[in-house]
Amino acid sequence: MDTVVERIVTAALGAGGPVVGVQGLGCMGMSHAYGPTDGDEARATLERALELGVTLFDTADMYGSGENERFLAPFLAAHREEVVIATKFAISLDPGDPTKRAIRNDRPYLRACVEASLRRLGVETIDLYYMHRRDPAVPIEETVGAMAELVAEGKVRHLGLSEVTGAELRAAHAVHPIAALQSEWSLFSRDVERSAVPAARDLGVAMVPYSPLGRGFLTGAFKDAGGELAADDFRRHQPRFNGANAEANAALLAPIRALAEAHGATLGQIALAWVHQQALTRDMTVIPIPGTRRRTRLEENAAATRITLTAKDLATLDEIAPRVAGDRYPDMSFTAATRE
Repeated sequence: MDTVVERIVTAALGAGGPVVGVQGLGCMGMSHAYGPTDGDEARATLERALELGVTLFDTADMYGSGENERFLAPFLAAHREEVVIATKFAISLDPGDPTKRAIRNDRPYLRACVEASLRRLGVETIDLYYMHRRDPAVPIEETVGAMAELVAEGKVRHLGLSEVTGAELRAAHAVHPIAALQSEWSLFSRDVERSAVPAARDLGVAMVPYSPLGRGFLTGAFKDAGGELAADDFRRHQPRFNGANAEANAALLAPIRALAEAHGATLGQIALAWVHQQALTRDMTVIPIPGTRRRTRLEENAAATRITLTAKDLATLDEIAPRVAGDRYPDMSFTAATRE
């Protein structure tokens, strides 16, 4: 498919939320988790994204222990009125061992986190502030109530949640309007459809799928993380991308490859088109945030917004998820799937 040059279309990020491009940009990999980064190319990718109409930029305080927010600060300073910046709190890292993490949803931690993110981003207000993960020991109503205080104080414009169940989303929304729910959603990861997607649709909450390309696996970029990716790439520790699981899952790309050939597209574009088309089939707002550090991949991803899959195509792709081998994470307790 030819490289897209025109701007992507827009949609409202939830009821009462800001208008953004229908595809956002996940910025985590620019300074965290995916091995070495070319900083100049990553900065050029941010600029190109804005040219193409990508206006929702996603980060979190834990990405690089704040480095990702700092990396984005100059870009935000240059384009503050054009950009909707989303960041997150709730995952507390151990400075001595980054593989260790804890989930904190308490008010004191939240308030410390938002002040730190505001400083690192160099902004007065965060457009969309997410609770990154849920601590079941803290009532969600209590956490969202504390987040709502930030809205009243002008430090945050809109609230979001990540990896929560449908029941948790409904409870949160009753305290304060939730603009967006960010959870993993792709051809390989569809557990979010059990309760979260229906609840979001009913409440007018936008779905913001992260890892819509299966962390790159759905593009065919690698077949086995353990043997192909950098030593510090965290995909080497994800069950479905290694060993026998990876071999079994690589075989599942065959129907995606066939549809890519039929549409004159790439595998990644078909995978992204499927996510985008959930907005139409489910009558809700869906704004995926594929991450990339390269302009060429960004342009490829943006072009996926213009691919329309047929009912037959969708039926073919629906057969993939039940056959995926391996969990999304080594420890699934950090996801909503364990609380359904």
